[in-house]
Amino acid sequence: MTAKPKKKLALSTQIFIALILAIGVGVALTGNPDIAKNYIKPFGTIFLNLIKWIVCPLVFFSIMAGVISMKDIKKVGIIGGTTVLFYLCTTAFAVAIGLLFANLLKGIFPVLSTANLSYDASASSVNFIDTLVGIFPSNFVKPFVDANMLQIIVMSLIIGFALIMISPRVNKEFHFVNTCNDMCMKAMEMILRFSPIGVFCLLCPVVAENGPAVLGSLAMVLLVAYLCYFVHAIVVYSLAVKAMGGLSPAKFFKGMLPAMMMAFSSASSVGTLPLNKECCEKLGADKEVTSFVLPLGATINMDGTAIYQGVCAVFIASCFGITLSFSQMLTIVLTATLASIGTAGVPGAGMVMLAMVLQSVGLPVEGIALVAGIDRIFDMGRTVVNITGDAACALVVSKLQQNKAARRPLAAGGANNSGK
Repeated sequence: MTAKPKKKLALSTQIFIALILAIGVGVALTGNPDIAKNYIKPFGTIFLNLIKWIVCPLVFFSIMAGVISMKDIKKVGIIGGTTVLFYLCTTAFAVAIGLLFANLLKGIFPVLSTANLSYDASASSVNFIDTLVGIFPSNFVKPFVDANMLQIIVMSLIIGFALIMISPRVNKEFHFVNTCNDMCMKAMEMILRFSPIGVFCLLCPVVAENGPAVLGSLAMVLLVAYLCYFVHAIVVYSLAVKAMGGLSPAKFFKGMLPAMMMAFSSASSVGTLPLNKECCEKLGADKEVTSFVLPLGATINMDGTAIYQGVCAVFIASCFGITLSFSQMLTIVLTATLASIGTAGVPGAGMVMLAMVLQSVGLPVEGIALVAGIDRIFDMGRTVVNITGDAACALVVSKLQQNKAARRPLAAGGANNSGK
């Protein structure tokens, strides 16, 4: 009688165990964070470096493969337009939720000293025209070196469109693009096998270094931000996937759990991209849609970051004794929604966006120094919201495309009958 092979733990279970261990070890090392920083964090950095290494070619070939699989520039335009509209609407909802809860609960915010604040505002100021110009690459290699996702997306779209336009002569080229995409996906799959180790080594030093800060005077600001993250994910995404995606919210969040845990520990939307893609496709999203929508979302969809802008703007204003007017809050909604398009999906990018938002309503940019110390903890939660929003969009767009494809034969049949 042959012994049954031992069943391996699911990756999501391994990541969850690593998450719990990281918190436990991090708390134990709170008094001596240097051990975590010097001996544990480097292995997390290696894991993140490997993800960053593969993610640029992965995004490049993934979007290109998604574009050429549609074989129609008009279809790409429809899907792209639907995706951007979905992202802009959910981002506007996100920053509005952040402002609403922050204003309702600002009485619990601590009154912190704003004297002797030091923050280099010039390093974070971003000009809109410069951002617009910066979307378009002037060199083929530089976007990959700089990991400039917007430029990589533009490059992949242009080359994908060019391949569609010369499609009768490029069957071999189509095969080459799909092979390169599969190769990048397989390389990422190999790297993700080490994600439980990466999760532990990335999260443990954060807990060890920030434990006292979380329990200290800024705990209430974090509490409000995480409450907003939760409300936005449960209300907005549940309604979206149920009403437009035809999927049970419970099934959606259960299916997304591995990607959400990965996002929480790595604080990188781009780094979570392959796992997010896998989760979406298991939930029923089309491969051609996930190949296009998710890389785009990892770059321009920043719902969690938008919530962070709203909460931090109210908190910083209250620390300086400033009450925001309705017009200022409306400006924050508009600025945060539009600025999210130029915010890259990497750790810490929210600080740049926050500087833009504060400047738009005349709040002191130096106030960022009040939250800079625990930005990483904000970042982990907002990244979870960001990638969950990307997934919700992929499932909604997939469902809309599936419904459209199902109606087409019926319409054709009706036309044939009418001609008899």
